[in-house]
Amino acid sequence: MLHSAAGVPQRFYRHFTAWANARGLGVLTYDYRDFGDSAFRPLRESDTIFADWAVRDQAAAQAALADLAPEGPLWVLGHSLGGLGIPFHGYPDRVAKIVTVGAGLGHFTDHPWSYRPKVLAFWFLLGPPATALAGYMPGKRLMLGADLPAGVYWQWRKWCTRRDFFDSDIGVSLPAPNYALEGPEIRICVASDDVVVPPVAVKRYAKALAPSGASYHAFTPAEYGLSTLGHIDFLARDKEPIWADLLGLSEGDNL
Repeated sequence: MLHSAAGVPQRFYRHFTAWANARGLGVLTYDYRDFGDSAFRPLRESDTIFADWAVRDQAAAQAALADLAPEGPLWVLGHSLGGLGIPFHGYPDRVAKIVTVGAGLGHFTDHPWSYRPKVLAFWFLLGPPATALAGYMPGKRLMLGADLPAGVYWQWRKWCTRRDFFDSDIGVSLPAPNYALEGPEIRICVASDDVVVPPVAVKRYAKALAPSGASYHAFTPAEYGLSTLGHIDFLARDKEPIWADLLGLSEGDNL
């Protein structure tokens, strides 16, 4: 099960899924509601919020996978937003491993200074007025990523500009989280050069999930002969050398 990052279409992961398939792993990908191949109405008409993607869409996808593959162990890989739903889901015994990459409890002050101008533009200077005027977040026109439903943008902004991240939405649009999951191995991963969700934010998430026995892993690009890893590109075609370690496999392992 591969849960995408926010604003990243499922087709981006085709190289990773081909690599996984060659090692005996079947992968289910999908697009969140009102985005990518799941966009069936104008963005201005969308009432979708970030919690719909993180909780309800992820739960539906996991249920679909269980129906499609009724036997054998299941693994879950969450990229950025795709990994934030862990404490909000119940997992059957078949789920043996959960891996997140670039998922963290971030605050806009966590970013390095080199990335701050883009962050300030997205959350404060350009994003809010543009979203209010357009009725959706026009990320493409602003050169700040993908176009997003307004409700997704506003709730995402709320989480990333509050020290308590999503806590204020618990009991409102989010169920009570369970940070003490029993059963699956949980790997919380990040690239050492990720400026979008920096290691400090990912460490917070790993600490929150410590009662589940979650382990924290930071990957340095030079160790894999790469110049960068980054945030979104961690699962891009040229990052194949790191994927076995991301999943906790030995290179060459076939399942």
